Amino acid sequence: MDLNPDLCYRALLTHDARFDGVFFVGVRSTGIYCRTVCPARTALKRNCEFFTAAAAAEREGYRPCLRCRPELAPGNARVDAPGRVAAAAALRIEEGALSADSVEGLAREFGITGRHLRRVVEAEFGVSPVELAQTQRLLFAKRLLTDSSLPMTRVAFASGFRSLRRFNALFRSRYRLKPRDIRRRHGTPSTTLTCELAYRPPLDWHGLLRFLGRRAAAGAEAVIEGRFLRTVARGWIAVGHDPRRRTLRVEVSSSLAPALVTVLGGVKRLFDLGAEPRRIAAQLGKLGRPGLRVPGAFEGFEVAVRAVLGQQVTVRAAATLAGRFVRAFGEPVETPHAALTHAWPTATRVAALPASRVAALGIVSKRARCIVALARAVRDGQIRLAPGIDVEGTKARLREIPGIGAWTAEYVAMRALAWPDAFPHSDLGIRRALRTDDPDKILAIAQKWRPWRAYAAIALWHSLEKP
Repeated sequence: MDLNPDLCYRALLTHDARFDGVFFVGVRSTGIYCRTVCPARTALKRNCEFFTAAAAAEREGYRPCLRCRPELAPGNARVDAPGRVAAAAALRIEEGALSADSVEGLAREFGITGRHLRRVVEAEFGVSPVELAQTQRLLFAKRLLTDSSLPMTRVAFASGFRSLRRFNALFRSRYRLKPRDIRRRHGTPSTTLTCELAYRPPLDWHGLLRFLGRRAAAGAEAVIEGRFLRTVARGWIAVGHDPRRRTLRVEVSSSLAPALVTVLGGVKRLFDLGAEPRRIAAQLGKLGRPGLRVPGAFEGFEVAVRAVLGQQVTVRAAATLAGRFVRAFGEPVETPHAALTHAWPTATRVAALPASRVAALGIVSKRARCIVALARAVRDGQIRLAPGIDVEGTKARLREIPGIGAWTAEYVAMRALAWPDAFPHSDLGIRRALRTDDPDKILAIAQKWRPWRAYAAIALWHSLEKP
Protein backbone atom coordinates (compact mmCIF):
# COMPACT_ATOMS: atom_id res chain seq x y z
CA MET A 1 0.00 0.00 0.00
CA ASP A 2 1.44 3.37 -1.06
CA LEU A 3 1.52 6.26 1.41
CA ASN A 4 1.47 9.97 0.55
CA PRO A 5 4.06 11.61 2.87
CA ASP A 6 2.34 15.01 2.75
CA LEU A 7 -1.06 13.60 3.75
CA CYS A 8 0.51 11.41 6.42
CA TYR A 9 2.37 14.33 7.95
CA ARG A 10 -0.81 16.44 8.07
CA ALA A 11 -2.57 13.62 9.94
CA LEU A 12 0.43 13.36 12.26
CA LEU A 13 0.41 17.10 13.04
CA THR A 14 -3.20 16.89 14.24
CA HIS A 15 -2.70 13.53 16.04
CA ASP A 16 -5.70 12.34 14.00
CA ALA A 17 -7.05 9.18 15.64
CA ARG A 18 -8.86 8.21 12.42
CA PHE A 19 -5.48 7.19 11.00
CA ASP A 20 -4.35 5.27 14.07
CA GLY A 21 -2.98 1.96 12.79
CA VAL A 22 -3.39 2.97 9.14
CA PHE A 23 0.26 4.00 9.15
CA PHE A 24 3.18 4.46 11.55
CA VAL A 25 5.87 7.14 11.58
CA GLY A 26 9.56 6.50 12.11
CA VAL A 27 11.55 9.45 13.49
CA ARG A 28 15.06 9.41 12.06
CA SER A 29 16.53 11.63 14.77
CA THR A 30 15.48 9.28 17.60
CA GLY A 31 15.24 5.86 15.94
CA ILE A 32 11.72 5.47 17.39
CA TYR A 33 8.48 4.73 15.54
CA CYS A 34 5.06 5.93 16.73
CA ARG A 35 1.31 5.95 16.15
CA THR A 36 -0.44 9.04 14.78
CA VAL A 37 -1.93 9.64 18.23
CA CYS A 38 1.42 9.77 20.06
CA PRO A 39 1.39 12.56 22.69
CA ALA A 40 5.08 13.33 22.13
CA ARG A 41 6.04 16.50 20.28
CA THR A 42 5.74 16.01 16.52
CA ALA A 43 9.06 15.69 14.73
CA LEU A 44 10.03 17.85 11.78
CA LYS A 45 8.80 16.51 8.47
CA ARG A 46 12.33 15.95 7.17
CA ASN A 47 12.93 13.56 10.07
CA CYS A 48 9.80 11.48 9.43
CA GLU A 49 9.46 8.26 7.48
CA PHE A 50 6.09 6.56 7.06
CA PHE A 51 5.26 2.85 7.11
CA THR A 52 2.12 0.78 6.57
CA ALA A 53 3.03 -1.68 9.32
CA ALA A 54 4.99 -1.79 12.55
CA ALA A 55 7.04 -4.65 11.11
CA ALA A 56 8.16 -2.46 8.20
CA ALA A 57 9.38 0.20 10.63
CA GLU A 58 11.26 -2.37 12.69
CA ARG A 59 12.89 -3.83 9.59
CA GLU A 60 14.41 -0.39 9.02
CA GLY A 61 15.82 -0.41 12.56
CA TYR A 62 13.19 1.67 14.38
CA ARG A 63 12.18 0.77 17.95
CA PRO A 64 8.59 1.05 19.27
CA CYS A 65 7.68 4.15 21.25
CA LEU A 66 7.16 3.48 24.95
CA ARG A 67 4.59 6.28 25.23
CA CYS A 68 2.09 5.59 22.43
CA ARG A 69 2.79 1.83 22.34
CA PRO A 70 2.35 0.74 18.68
CA GLU A 71 1.21 -2.69 19.85
CA LEU A 72 -2.11 -1.11 20.88
CA ALA A 73 -2.97 0.33 17.45
CA PRO A 74 -6.13 -1.01 15.75
CA GLY A 75 -5.89 -3.15 12.64
CA ASN A 76 -7.27 -2.43 9.19
CA ALA A 77 -10.36 -3.60 7.35
CA ARG A 78 -10.00 -3.85 3.57
CA VAL A 79 -12.57 -4.44 0.84
CA ASP A 80 -10.30 -5.18 -2.14
CA ALA A 81 -9.46 -8.87 -2.58
CA PRO A 82 -5.65 -8.74 -2.13
CA GLY A 83 -5.98 -6.29 0.75
CA ARG A 84 -8.58 -8.49 2.46
CA VAL A 85 -6.34 -11.54 2.22
CA ALA A 86 -3.34 -9.58 3.51
CA ALA A 87 -5.33 -8.10 6.41
CA ALA A 88 -6.83 -11.47 7.33
CA ALA A 89 -3.41 -13.13 7.13
CA ALA A 90 -1.98 -10.39 9.36
CA LEU A 91 -4.72 -11.07 11.93
CA ARG A 92 -4.02 -14.80 11.84
CA ILE A 93 -0.28 -14.12 12.16
CA GLU A 94 -1.00 -11.80 15.09
CA GLU A 95 -2.96 -14.66 16.67
CA GLY A 96 0.10 -16.91 16.38
CA ALA A 97 -0.62 -18.86 13.18
CA LEU A 98 3.05 -19.05 12.19
CA SER A 99 4.07 -20.27 15.63
CA ALA A 100 2.33 -23.58 14.93
CA ASP A 101 2.31 -23.71 11.12
CA SER A 102 4.24 -22.62 8.03
CA VAL A 103 3.50 -19.85 5.53
CA GLU A 104 2.30 -22.55 3.13
CA GLY A 105 -0.07 -23.92 5.78
CA LEU A 106 -1.48 -20.46 6.44
CA ALA A 107 -1.88 -19.86 2.70
CA ARG A 108 -3.95 -23.04 2.39
CA GLU A 109 -6.47 -21.56 4.83
CA PHE A 110 -7.17 -18.88 2.23
CA GLY A 111 -7.06 -21.21 -0.75
CA ILE A 112 -3.90 -19.65 -2.23
CA THR A 113 -0.25 -20.60 -2.62
CA GLY A 114 2.47 -19.63 -0.18
CA ARG A 115 4.11 -17.58 -2.92
CA HIS A 116 0.93 -15.57 -3.50
CA LEU A 117 0.49 -14.99 0.24
CA ARG A 118 4.04 -13.69 0.50
CA ARG A 119 3.38 -11.38 -2.44
CA VAL A 120 0.15 -9.83 -1.10
CA VAL A 121 1.57 -9.41 2.43
CA GLU A 122 4.73 -7.78 1.07
CA ALA A 123 2.66 -5.47 -1.15
CA GLU A 124 0.36 -4.44 1.70
CA PHE A 125 2.79 -4.16 4.61
CA GLY A 126 6.25 -3.96 3.06
CA VAL A 127 7.52 -7.06 4.89
CA SER A 128 7.35 -10.83 4.55
CA PRO A 129 4.90 -12.95 6.60
CA VAL A 130 7.80 -14.27 8.70
CA GLU A 131 9.03 -10.74 9.47
CA LEU A 132 5.47 -9.72 10.33
CA ALA A 133 5.17 -12.68 12.71
CA GLN A 134 8.45 -11.88 14.43
CA THR A 135 7.42 -8.27 15.04
CA GLN A 136 3.97 -9.30 16.31
CA ARG A 137 5.54 -11.72 18.81
CA LEU A 138 7.84 -9.02 20.12
CA LEU A 139 5.10 -6.40 20.35
CA PHE A 140 2.78 -8.81 22.11
CA ALA A 141 5.53 -9.67 24.59
CA LYS A 142 6.04 -5.94 25.15
CA ARG A 143 2.31 -5.62 25.88
CA LEU A 144 2.45 -8.42 28.47
CA LEU A 145 5.56 -6.99 30.08
CA THR A 146 3.84 -3.64 30.43
CA ASP A 147 0.34 -4.74 31.41
CA SER A 148 0.77 -7.96 33.39
CA SER A 149 2.74 -9.55 36.19
CA LEU A 150 3.20 -12.83 34.32
CA PRO A 151 6.58 -14.49 34.90
CA MET A 152 9.09 -13.92 32.10
CA THR A 153 8.90 -17.52 30.91
CA ARG A 154 5.11 -17.35 30.54
CA VAL A 155 5.43 -14.05 28.68
CA ALA A 156 7.82 -15.67 26.22
CA PHE A 157 5.67 -18.72 25.55
CA ALA A 158 2.37 -16.80 25.47
CA SER A 159 3.90 -14.55 22.82
CA GLY A 160 4.81 -17.47 20.58
CA PHE A 161 8.49 -17.95 21.41
CA ARG A 162 9.70 -21.50 21.89
CA SER A 163 12.45 -20.66 24.36
CA LEU A 164 13.18 -17.95 26.90
CA ARG A 165 16.73 -17.62 25.58
CA ARG A 166 15.52 -16.88 22.05
CA PHE A 167 13.00 -14.36 23.39
CA ASN A 168 15.60 -12.50 25.46
CA ALA A 169 18.14 -12.44 22.63
CA LEU A 170 15.72 -11.17 19.99
CA PHE A 171 14.17 -8.59 22.31
CA ARG A 172 17.60 -7.15 23.18
CA SER A 173 18.83 -7.13 19.58
CA ARG A 174 15.69 -5.52 18.17
CA TYR A 175 14.79 -3.04 20.91
CA ARG A 176 18.20 -2.55 22.55
CA LEU A 177 16.53 -3.15 25.90
CA LYS A 178 16.29 -6.11 28.22
CA PRO A 179 12.71 -7.34 28.74
CA ARG A 180 12.85 -6.45 32.43
CA ASP A 181 13.80 -2.84 31.54
CA ILE A 182 10.26 -2.06 30.38
CA ARG A 183 8.37 -4.13 32.92
CA ARG A 184 6.03 -1.99 34.98
CA ARG A 185 5.97 -2.53 38.69
CA HIS A 186 2.89 -4.49 39.75
CA GLY A 187 1.64 -5.15 43.23
CA THR A 188 0.28 -8.51 44.26
CA PRO A 189 -0.07 -10.72 41.17
CA SER A 190 -3.65 -10.58 39.91
CA THR A 191 -5.86 -13.54 39.08
CA THR A 192 -6.77 -11.79 35.82
CA LEU A 193 -4.99 -10.01 32.99
CA THR A 194 -6.12 -6.63 31.71
CA CYS A 195 -5.30 -5.47 28.19
CA GLU A 196 -6.27 -2.46 26.10
CA LEU A 197 -7.38 -2.58 22.47
CA ALA A 198 -7.55 0.69 20.55
CA TYR A 199 -10.10 1.69 17.92
CA ARG A 200 -10.60 4.55 15.49
CA PRO A 201 -13.24 6.89 16.89
CA PRO A 202 -16.11 7.28 17.06
CA LEU A 203 -17.40 3.99 18.49
CA ASP A 204 -21.08 3.33 19.12
CA TRP A 205 -20.41 1.28 22.25
CA HIS A 206 -23.99 1.37 23.46
CA GLY A 207 -25.22 0.19 20.06
CA LEU A 208 -22.81 -2.74 20.19
CA LEU A 209 -23.93 -3.68 23.70
CA ARG A 210 -27.60 -3.51 22.70
CA PHE A 211 -26.98 -5.77 19.70
CA LEU A 212 -24.95 -8.31 21.66
CA GLY A 213 -27.13 -8.12 24.76
CA ARG A 214 -30.35 -8.86 22.88
CA ARG A 215 -28.68 -11.92 21.32
CA ALA A 216 -26.78 -13.12 24.39
CA ALA A 217 -26.91 -16.88 24.98
CA ALA A 218 -27.65 -17.28 28.69
CA GLY A 219 -24.84 -19.14 30.39
CA ALA A 220 -22.19 -18.10 27.89
CA GLU A 221 -22.73 -14.33 27.57
CA ALA A 222 -24.16 -11.38 29.42
CA VAL A 223 -24.17 -7.59 29.33
CA ILE A 224 -23.82 -6.29 32.89
CA GLU A 225 -23.20 -2.70 34.03
CA GLY A 226 -21.87 -1.51 30.69
CA ARG A 227 -19.57 -4.48 30.08
CA PHE A 228 -19.83 -7.51 27.82
CA LEU A 229 -18.99 -10.80 29.53
CA ARG A 230 -18.53 -14.20 27.94
CA THR A 231 -16.93 -17.56 28.47
CA VAL A 232 -14.02 -18.64 26.31
CA ALA A 233 -13.03 -22.32 26.44
CA ARG A 234 -11.99 -22.87 30.09
CA GLY A 235 -12.03 -19.21 31.06
CA TRP A 236 -13.86 -15.92 30.67
CA ILE A 237 -13.46 -12.33 29.51
CA ALA A 238 -15.10 -9.02 30.41
CA VAL A 239 -14.92 -6.14 27.94
CA GLY A 240 -15.51 -2.52 28.93
CA HIS A 241 -15.13 0.84 27.20
CA ASP A 242 -12.75 3.69 28.05
CA PRO A 243 -13.85 6.54 25.75
CA ARG A 244 -11.22 8.92 27.12
CA ARG A 245 -8.39 6.64 26.01
CA ARG A 246 -10.32 5.43 22.94
CA THR A 247 -9.79 1.82 23.96
CA LEU A 248 -11.63 -1.27 25.07
CA ARG A 249 -10.39 -2.68 28.36
CA VAL A 250 -10.37 -6.45 28.25
CA GLU A 251 -10.19 -8.39 31.50
CA VAL A 252 -9.13 -11.98 30.89
CA SER A 253 -9.05 -14.88 33.33
CA SER A 254 -5.52 -16.06 34.03
CA SER A 255 -6.46 -19.53 32.77
CA LEU A 256 -6.49 -18.05 29.26
CA ALA A 257 -2.97 -16.56 29.46
CA PRO A 258 -1.46 -19.20 27.13
CA ALA A 259 -4.12 -18.34 24.52
CA LEU A 260 -4.19 -14.58 25.11
CA VAL A 261 -3.14 -13.73 21.56
CA THR A 262 -6.08 -15.70 20.17
CA VAL A 263 -8.50 -14.31 22.75
CA LEU A 264 -7.66 -10.69 21.93
CA GLY A 265 -8.00 -11.46 18.23
CA GLY A 266 -11.51 -12.71 18.92
CA VAL A 267 -12.37 -9.50 20.78
CA LYS A 268 -11.09 -7.40 17.88
CA ARG A 269 -13.32 -9.30 15.46
CA LEU A 270 -16.35 -9.25 17.74
CA PHE A 271 -16.24 -5.47 18.19
CA ASP A 272 -15.07 -4.70 14.63
CA LEU A 273 -12.07 -2.72 15.87
CA GLY A 274 -10.46 -2.62 12.43
CA ALA A 275 -13.30 -0.51 10.98
CA GLU A 276 -12.63 2.92 9.50
CA PRO A 277 -15.72 4.97 10.49
CA ARG A 278 -14.75 7.92 8.31
CA ARG A 279 -14.93 5.90 5.08
CA ILE A 280 -18.07 4.02 6.08
CA ALA A 281 -19.98 7.16 7.12
CA ALA A 282 -19.09 8.87 3.84
CA GLN A 283 -20.65 6.00 1.87
CA LEU A 284 -23.78 5.53 3.99
CA GLY A 285 -24.68 9.21 4.14
CA LYS A 286 -27.77 9.96 6.23
CA LEU A 287 -28.33 6.28 6.99
CA GLY A 288 -25.11 6.05 8.96
CA ARG A 289 -24.79 6.78 12.64
CA PRO A 290 -21.62 7.85 14.45
CA GLY A 291 -19.35 4.95 15.30
CA LEU A 292 -21.42 2.26 13.56
CA ARG A 293 -19.87 -1.22 13.75
CA VAL A 294 -20.79 -4.68 12.46
CA PRO A 295 -20.51 -7.08 15.42
CA GLY A 296 -18.30 -9.89 14.20
CA ALA A 297 -17.62 -13.40 15.43
CA PHE A 298 -15.53 -14.53 18.34
CA GLU A 299 -15.80 -17.93 16.67
CA GLY A 300 -17.31 -18.49 13.23
CA PHE A 301 -19.16 -21.74 13.90
CA GLU A 302 -20.95 -20.12 16.83
CA VAL A 303 -22.34 -17.33 14.63
CA ALA A 304 -23.42 -19.84 11.98
CA VAL A 305 -25.39 -21.80 14.59
CA ARG A 306 -27.00 -18.56 15.78
CA ALA A 307 -27.98 -17.77 12.20
CA VAL A 308 -29.74 -21.12 11.81
CA LEU A 309 -31.50 -20.72 15.16
CA GLY A 310 -32.62 -17.25 14.09
CA GLN A 311 -34.42 -18.38 10.95
CA GLN A 312 -38.02 -17.12 10.90
CA VAL A 313 -38.15 -16.39 14.63
CA THR A 314 -37.72 -13.26 16.72
CA VAL A 315 -34.34 -12.19 18.09
CA ARG A 316 -35.55 -13.00 21.61
CA ALA A 317 -36.68 -16.50 20.62
CA ALA A 318 -33.36 -17.18 18.88
CA ALA A 319 -31.44 -16.05 21.97
CA THR A 320 -33.55 -18.36 24.15
CA LEU A 321 -32.75 -21.32 21.90
CA ALA A 322 -29.07 -20.39 21.85
CA GLY A 323 -29.00 -20.39 25.65
CA ARG A 324 -30.57 -23.84 25.79
CA PHE A 325 -28.07 -25.08 23.20
CA VAL A 326 -25.12 -23.77 25.20
CA ARG A 327 -26.26 -25.18 28.52
CA ALA A 328 -27.14 -28.57 27.00
CA PHE A 329 -23.97 -29.18 25.01
CA GLY A 330 -21.34 -26.72 26.22
CA GLU A 331 -18.65 -27.56 28.75
CA PRO A 332 -19.24 -26.20 32.27
CA VAL A 333 -16.86 -23.37 33.20
CA GLU A 334 -16.08 -22.07 36.67
CA THR A 335 -16.13 -18.27 36.76
CA PRO A 336 -16.63 -15.54 39.37
CA HIS A 337 -19.67 -14.33 37.39
CA ALA A 338 -23.01 -15.98 38.13
CA ALA A 339 -24.19 -15.33 34.57
CA LEU A 340 -21.31 -17.30 33.02
CA THR A 341 -21.57 -21.06 33.47
CA HIS A 342 -20.89 -22.79 30.14
CA ALA A 343 -18.71 -22.40 27.05
CA TRP A 344 -20.13 -22.54 23.55
CA PRO A 345 -19.96 -26.14 22.24
CA THR A 346 -17.36 -26.73 19.54
CA ALA A 347 -18.11 -27.99 16.05
CA THR A 348 -16.46 -31.31 16.96
CA ARG A 349 -18.78 -31.73 19.94
CA VAL A 350 -21.94 -30.87 17.97
CA ALA A 351 -20.93 -33.02 14.99
CA ALA A 352 -21.04 -36.10 17.23
CA LEU A 353 -24.63 -35.43 18.35
CA PRO A 354 -27.72 -37.08 16.90
CA ALA A 355 -30.05 -34.43 15.50
CA SER A 356 -32.80 -35.72 17.78
CA ARG A 357 -30.90 -34.45 20.85
CA VAL A 358 -30.69 -30.98 19.32
CA ALA A 359 -34.37 -31.06 18.38
CA ALA A 360 -35.27 -32.05 21.95
CA LEU A 361 -34.39 -28.50 23.01
CA GLY A 362 -37.42 -27.19 21.11
CA ILE A 363 -35.50 -26.57 17.89
CA VAL A 364 -37.37 -27.44 14.69
CA SER A 365 -36.18 -30.84 13.43
CA LYS A 366 -35.08 -29.47 10.06
CA ARG A 367 -32.91 -26.86 11.77
CA ALA A 368 -31.53 -29.43 14.20
CA ARG A 369 -30.39 -31.58 11.26
CA CYS A 370 -28.96 -28.47 9.60
CA ILE A 371 -26.91 -27.56 12.70
CA VAL A 372 -25.42 -31.06 12.94
CA ALA A 373 -24.63 -31.11 9.20
CA LEU A 374 -23.02 -27.68 9.50
CA ALA A 375 -20.92 -28.85 12.45
CA ARG A 376 -19.70 -31.86 10.50
CA ALA A 377 -18.75 -29.71 7.51
CA VAL A 378 -16.76 -27.38 9.78
CA ARG A 379 -15.16 -30.27 11.68
CA ASP A 380 -14.09 -31.96 8.44
CA GLY A 381 -12.63 -28.76 6.98
CA GLN A 382 -15.18 -28.57 4.16
CA ILE A 383 -16.22 -25.12 5.36
CA ARG A 384 -14.03 -22.52 7.07
CA LEU A 385 -15.72 -19.62 8.80
CA ALA A 386 -13.15 -16.86 9.30
CA PRO A 387 -12.26 -13.47 7.79
CA GLY A 388 -10.32 -13.58 4.53
CA ILE A 389 -11.81 -16.87 3.35
CA ASP A 390 -13.30 -16.89 -0.18
CA VAL A 391 -16.70 -15.29 0.39
CA GLU A 392 -18.66 -16.47 -2.64
CA GLY A 393 -17.28 -20.01 -2.41
CA THR A 394 -18.10 -20.23 1.29
CA LYS A 395 -21.64 -18.94 0.78
CA ALA A 396 -22.15 -21.50 -1.97
CA ARG A 397 -20.92 -24.34 0.25
CA LEU A 398 -23.16 -23.15 3.08
CA ARG A 399 -26.20 -23.16 0.77
CA GLU A 400 -25.46 -26.79 -0.14
CA ILE A 401 -26.42 -27.75 3.42
CA PRO A 402 -30.16 -28.48 3.62
CA GLY A 403 -31.78 -25.75 5.68
CA ILE A 404 -29.37 -22.94 4.78
CA GLY A 405 -30.59 -20.40 2.27
CA ALA A 406 -29.51 -17.00 1.02
CA TRP A 407 -30.46 -15.10 4.21
CA THR A 408 -28.44 -17.39 6.48
CA ALA A 409 -25.43 -17.40 4.14
CA GLU A 410 -25.40 -13.59 3.95
CA TYR A 411 -25.70 -13.24 7.73
CA VAL A 412 -22.78 -15.63 8.23
CA ALA A 413 -20.74 -13.75 5.62
CA MET A 414 -21.50 -10.46 7.38
CA ARG A 415 -20.42 -11.58 10.85
CA ALA A 416 -18.24 -14.71 10.62
CA LEU A 417 -16.43 -13.85 7.37
CA ALA A 418 -16.34 -10.10 8.20
CA TRP A 419 -17.44 -9.34 4.63
CA PRO A 420 -18.36 -5.63 4.68
CA ASP A 421 -20.57 -5.86 1.58
CA ALA A 422 -22.74 -8.76 2.79
CA PHE A 423 -26.41 -7.84 2.70
CA PRO A 424 -29.28 -10.16 3.75
CA HIS A 425 -31.77 -8.30 1.58
CA SER A 426 -34.63 -10.74 2.28
CA ASP A 427 -34.47 -10.00 6.03
CA LEU A 428 -37.81 -8.96 7.51
CA GLY A 429 -36.27 -6.09 9.47
CA ILE A 430 -34.58 -4.68 6.38
CA ARG A 431 -37.84 -4.93 4.44
CA ARG A 432 -39.66 -3.10 7.21
CA ALA A 433 -37.02 -0.39 7.48
CA LEU A 434 -37.08 0.21 3.72
CA ARG A 435 -40.89 -0.16 3.57
CA THR A 436 -40.89 -2.56 0.65
CA ASP A 437 -41.03 -6.33 0.11
CA ASP A 438 -39.72 -6.09 -3.44
CA PRO A 439 -36.27 -7.80 -3.41
CA ASP A 440 -35.15 -6.15 -6.64
CA LYS A 441 -36.06 -2.72 -5.29
CA ILE A 442 -34.21 -3.42 -2.03
CA LEU A 443 -31.06 -4.46 -3.89
CA ALA A 444 -31.33 -1.40 -6.13
CA ILE A 445 -31.61 0.90 -3.10
CA ALA A 446 -28.62 -0.80 -1.47
CA GLN A 447 -26.34 -0.24 -4.47
CA LYS A 448 -25.41 3.22 -3.18
CA TRP A 449 -24.08 1.71 0.05
CA ARG A 450 -21.56 -0.62 -1.58
CA PRO A 451 -19.01 -1.82 -0.53
CA TRP A 452 -20.33 -1.27 3.01
CA ARG A 453 -23.79 -2.84 2.79
CA ALA A 454 -23.23 -4.90 5.96
CA TYR A 455 -23.00 -1.62 7.88
CA ALA A 456 -26.15 -0.43 6.13
CA ALA A 457 -27.93 -3.58 7.32
CA ILE A 458 -26.91 -2.89 10.91
CA ALA A 459 -28.06 0.73 10.57
CA LEU A 460 -31.42 -0.38 9.18
CA TRP A 461 -31.91 -2.80 12.08
CA HIS A 462 -30.97 -0.04 14.55
CA SER A 463 -33.57 2.25 12.93
CA LEU A 464 -36.34 -0.11 14.03
CA GLU A 465 -35.36 0.01 17.70
CA LYS A 466 -37.54 1.94 20.08
CA PRO A 467 -35.79 4.97 21.61
